Amino acid sequence: MPAEITEAEAVGFAPDEIDQNAPTRAARLKWVVVVDESLPGGRAVNAAVCVAAATADAVGGLLGDAAVDADGSAHPGLPWAGCTVLAADAATLRAVRDKAAAAPGTFVADMPAAAQRTRVYADYLEEVGAGAALDYCAVSVVGPRGRVDKLVKRLPLLP
Repeated sequence: MPAEITEAEAVGFAPDEIDQNAPTRAARLKWVVVVDESLPGGRAVNAAVCVAAATADAVGGLLGDAAVDADGSAHPGLPWAGCTVLAADAATLRAVRDKAAAAPGTFVADMPAAAQRTRVYADYLEEVGAGAALDYCAVSVVGPRGRVDKLVKRLPLLP
């Protein structure tokens, strides 16, 4: 049975915190995605998108309102508080993930490398559950701005 996130563990923005007129740096929470810098471009993008999807689904208030263009077409809401995509070597990526996972009030979505090695989700679940040390392709972290800044300080933007 999958692990569930309890309401007490939930990380997100309360409705009164969402200010789509404020600069991203004014938001209480910061969102970063850190990707293994050794991955080829397509695999790096895949990893970033996968952890972002898990994050957007789990973190309340992260996405802004849909935008409507001059023709009346709607464009789904994007992260109103921003999202920074950074690069790190495998050891740093693991350290960021482990420190973020241990920090209270911080949401973490990770993509173990098994996700890119397997083609059947049940095989992925089995491989991750086998007990071997996990390598990560990417990790997504949402938490208090100062804590997240400290976790990822000096990491470069993903080129």
